[in-house]
Amino acid sequence: MNLLTKIPLSKPKNPIDYSSQLLLLGSCFSENIGAKLEHYKFQGLQNPFGILFHPLAIEKLIQKSVNQELFIEEDVFYENEQWHSFDAHSCMSNPSKEKIIIDLNEALSSTAAQLKKASHIIITLGTAWVYRNTLSNEVVANCHKVPQSNFTKELLSVDEVAESIKRITTLVESINSSAQFIFTVSPVRHLKDGFVENQRSKAHLIAAIHQTIATENLLPRLSYFESYELMMDELRDYRFYAKDMIHPNEVAIDYIWGRFVEVWIDDSTAMMRKVDEVQRGLQHRPFNREGDLHQKFLKSLAQKIAYIKKEYPFMDFNISKA
Repeated sequence: MNLLTKIPLSKPKNPIDYSSQLLLLGSCFSENIGAKLEHYKFQGLQNPFGILFHPLAIEKLIQKSVNQELFIEEDVFYENEQWHSFDAHSCMSNPSKEKIIIDLNEALSSTAAQLKKASHIIITLGTAWVYRNTLSNEVVANCHKVPQSNFTKELLSVDEVAESIKRITTLVESINSSAQFIFTVSPVRHLKDGFVENQRSKAHLIAAIHQTIATENLLPRLSYFESYELMMDELRDYRFYAKDMIHPNEVAIDYIWGRFVEVWIDDSTAMMRKVDEVQRGLQHRPFNREGDLHQKFLKSLAQKIAYIKKEYPFMDFNISKA
């Protein structure tokens, strides 16, 4: 008996393996997938400017990184006892003006470096709704709890999203002509925008991505992964949502990750199992740290880590915390 409608997913020609260099940008769902990739010790950089919800925010920071447009004092502002940037998430905010500028420019540097060597760039779009600062007339990445009267709310059209995606790919191509783009739409529902408004937003994002794939002749270097569709169709039940009934819960994230592995991870599952075994071992909390059993356990764990690092020296495990 088939209890769900299974979405057919196509395998790409250039999948991810342990030699891949990854860059993940976008909404909070990119952090869910990023956490999985980090757990399994894949190489990459995840959201160096924090969560970015819409394509214009991602585009602007890629542009600044590629063109090495450094942040200066005029790019930050003081609100609620913190310095912020309208171009970055609040995780970058800081009580020190000097420190936030340093952090933002370090993020620019690390992003530029990863863009140049990235084999796969995974971009998760969360919404097509944007907020425009009425004073500067600039679309912001984050409002940082500045009064809403300082912004106008706009819905990007399908064409506007598609044009932004094309500019993103063109910017990256100027420094890295071989990167594979994986676009996906976050299954997180933005219900503060409204139920109908959320659906309109997701529809614009999905249509724009596929419009770009179809018209820009970027295949196979631009692909779509069906995160949103997996949540909406294969996991069509509120038991797969967190308590807020908006975010996917751990079961849903694990399921979508599993489908991602099926499609995008190439011949690495055996090593992934070994890495996972070590990661679980590092989380083990013994009854007696000085006892013989735990010392034997640590010796066995160290041998497993040595085996993995012999093949993949870049992997780093902190056995001292075990």
